[in-house]
Amino acid sequence: MDDFVVATTVATCLIFVLMAIGTPVFAALGLAGVAGIVMIEDLGFVLNRLKAFSYHQSASYLLTVVPLFILMGAFAHHAGVGQKLFGVARKWVGHRPGGLAMASILTCAGFAATSGSSVATAATVGSVAIPEMRKAGYDPRLSAGAVAAGGVLGVLIPPSVLLIFYAALTEVSAGKMLVAGVIPGILSTVVFMAGIWVLSRATGAAGATVPAESWGRRITSLADAWQVLLLFIVVLGGIYLGFVTPTEAGAVGAFAAFVMLLASRQARPFLKTRLLESCRSAITTTVMILFTMIGAGIFSYFLSLAQIPQLIATAVVDADVPPLAVIFLLLAVYFPLGMFLDAFSMLVITLPIMFPTVVSLGYDPIWFGILAVKMCEIGLITPPMGLNVYVIAGIDRSTSLTQIFRGAWWFVVMEIVTTLILFFFPAIVTFLPENMLGK
Repeated sequence: MDDFVVATTVATCLIFVLMAIGTPVFAALGLAGVAGIVMIEDLGFVLNRLKAFSYHQSASYLLTVVPLFILMGAFAHHAGVGQKLFGVARKWVGHRPGGLAMASILTCAGFAATSGSSVATAATVGSVAIPEMRKAGYDPRLSAGAVAAGGVLGVLIPPSVLLIFYAALTEVSAGKMLVAGVIPGILSTVVFMAGIWVLSRATGAAGATVPAESWGRRITSLADAWQVLLLFIVVLGGIYLGFVTPTEAGAVGAFAAFVMLLASRQARPFLKTRLLESCRSAITTTVMILFTMIGAGIFSYFLSLAQIPQLIATAVVDADVPPLAVIFLLLAVYFPLGMFLDAFSMLVITLPIMFPTVVSLGYDPIWFGILAVKMCEIGLITPPMGLNVYVIAGIDRSTSLTQIFRGAWWFVVMEIVTTLILFFFPAIVTFLPENMLGK
């Protein structure tokens, strides 16, 4: 057993050494896993196991929904859905303190219902909202931080690629995972907007407000959001009512978004380019996810071979520690990990260790999955990884990376508040999955 502990320690240190010299995350995880297996077994054993490992690790029918969700978001983006949503949100909340930042959050939430990617959500909304907030005199930290944080809703509000990824790793119901993200997504949106209102009143970070629109114009503006409503009903409504599986819903949603792109006047002159960009985005993102699964899967296989998950689960169950405190500590691990790893790598590495513990303690795996995804969201806006922050820095060249990270920290606090609410009130997560018609 001591040999297993030594091998695990060496392999874990090797991950950070490889990442420090610029090795891609998936390669660092895979190489460290191979090194660990060699220390436990031998090279012949590793080579024999790796022959079909890539196929078995990634050949999951459920994962076919990943490129479909990404395609749906890309088609919706090129059809101008983001611009229309911002116009609607601006009419509803633009007159309030921090109204344009609130409108950015609402737009992110709406676009997240058509896209499973946080990066795509942040990029789409950022290109529309940040120039408007700059014109209104907003503090650049608030405007950039709001869009970067709003982008994380793309991995929580269905259709979410990360929720599908969690379901594939843990073999829980993908449909229930997607449905479970709805109420937490709404809660996150409300907390973000409340936080912006408080910040705007307390610090004066918001600029000029826009004139208030009449209720008639607000209500009629909702017609511009019909595309989001249609995709949301087609995808999530179909899953919730049991008419379609998640993969079938992804296919129907992608086709509906494709028709919207064909019908879009603004995209028609560049239709061929938009189609190629959408397909390229789906391919590159899917390949990235699959390579991450393979690399991190090798490392996870090594951990299982060393019996680390079993040892930790047994130690936790036998320890005289309140079960809820154990879950809290497991989730806290994601905070430092998020500073160095992307969300997909974090889940693949941690779930083989954490998931058996969660199940052995009798907690709902759907509830834990939403909490784990919430913690992964925080990693998207914290340094040094903070992928969403880098996306916004590419859009807003006038605001330094340091300022954007400072603005995002306000929203990290809001994320922690939301996660604590979900932690202490699990029914918020489990209500919709437990009442699905097509369980």
